[in-house]
Amino acid sequence: MAKDKKQPRPKAETPKGFRDYFGQDVTERRDMLDRIAQVYHRHGFDPLETSAVETVEALGKFLPDVDRPNAGVFAWQEEAVPGGGTAGDWLALRYDLTAPLARVAAQYRNDLPSPYRRFAMGPVWRNEKPGPGRFRQFYQCDADTVGSASVAADAEICGMLADALEAVGIDRGDYLVRINNRKVLNGVLEAAQVREDQAEDVLRQIDKFDKVGREGVLALLTTGRLDDSGARIDGVGLSEAQAGPVLAFLEAKGADNAATLDNLSTAVGGSATGAEGVEELRQIAAMLAAMGVAEDRAVIDPAVVRGLGYYTGPVFEAELTFEILDEKGRKRQFGSVAGGGRYDGLVERFTGQKVPATGVSIGVDRLLAALRAKGLAGAQVAGPVVVTVMDRDRMSDYQAMAADLRAAGIRAEVYLGNPKNFGNQLKYADKRGAPVAIIQGGDEAERGVVQVKDLILGAKIAAEASVEEWKSQPAQTEVARADLVAEVRRIIG
Repeated sequence: MAKDKKQPRPKAETPKGFRDYFGQDVTERRDMLDRIAQVYHRHGFDPLETSAVETVEALGKFLPDVDRPNAGVFAWQEEAVPGGGTAGDWLALRYDLTAPLARVAAQYRNDLPSPYRRFAMGPVWRNEKPGPGRFRQFYQCDADTVGSASVAADAEICGMLADALEAVGIDRGDYLVRINNRKVLNGVLEAAQVREDQAEDVLRQIDKFDKVGREGVLALLTTGRLDDSGARIDGVGLSEAQAGPVLAFLEAKGADNAATLDNLSTAVGGSATGAEGVEELRQIAAMLAAMGVAEDRAVIDPAVVRGLGYYTGPVFEAELTFEILDEKGRKRQFGSVAGGGRYDGLVERFTGQKVPATGVSIGVDRLLAALRAKGLAGAQVAGPVVVTVMDRDRMSDYQAMAADLRAAGIRAEVYLGNPKNFGNQLKYADKRGAPVAIIQGGDEAERGVVQVKDLILGAKIAAEASVEEWKSQPAQTEVARADLVAEVRRIIG
């Protein structure tokens, strides 16, 4: 008789493209998002939480097909209704926080105020190929205003974004919210007589301005150029005269907003669309100034072109300007941590009616990495006070000590492992990052005292002090049981 084949044990590993977050990571992210949420709340935005799962139809961007039904998202089809004969709905994990907002705005349009201001924070999922620093699950932090066509909504978002960066600890001078407008670029394309089939190619070349400079973009817009390897890159095919307005647009940044806006007016020529975009930027600049958001915090900048293919009006991004060292030890600016703008069609897919909207999304992981680079996060977080156990039969006494500490707002726990080896209890306290250990044996209990061991001072003395200093600075003190809370509070400061 054949033996049953033994099932292999499952591998204890995360799926590719996913990761686990432990105590300090979770705490730092929560604290950062709490500060951002306070800013959004002060600006009148309400929190919104939506389901992690949406119908693929509602997500809209990634519809299932025969060859790959989960293209771009993690999707599955529900089972057919018994006896119904038809397949169930396609469902998917949300890939961003904007698509669920579109569904909510349409579904509850008769109940929500208009305009509707909301902020949302949470994980999203992308069924994409993972790589270094590229994960299939990550956090987003969005704020949007739905239902207002006024550029006052865009100005509000930009000012709020600047406030949020300062709230998490980014100093003025270390960030800049840069603002542009898709209508201005449309006006430039119109002035340059760019054909509709050339527009996307022109956008791609404009996006390379920071890398290849004026002459490089001119070549890419016209006849083409050689890349660093010597390979030929075809140009868009514009004449140099056509490229003129595009280059004027890219070089329109002036000494201040007023100069930039004047240069943009020249770049759009006689285009009515372009003139409308310049006027919108002018209004945004004026409103930001009225809100107390100076040009060292938010500025009109034609160099913001990323995302212009998606947005329909003002577009903005937050850039951190302080320097960090890259993996090769070279200095570079940290770069962008947030982006957004005005977009149409958010709710139109559901209702058939255009509903204007504007919003911004903060890259949670990037902003947290920036805070760590500035030394504003990443420091060792103190663990709980650990109450050690000298006598199993007196567990209630130890639990009472921990309860007294917690009642005073001090994080505390009782050691719940095997108390036989006291050294292991102190090793546990060290591993937990505990600042203090509480010790009470039978003798101390009879005398109504406890031993309070300052683990931070003890580690410092062990590493640095001489024997004489160690004797003169004991890290362990005996106090009355009634003074336990006060002594611990004194130590942790």
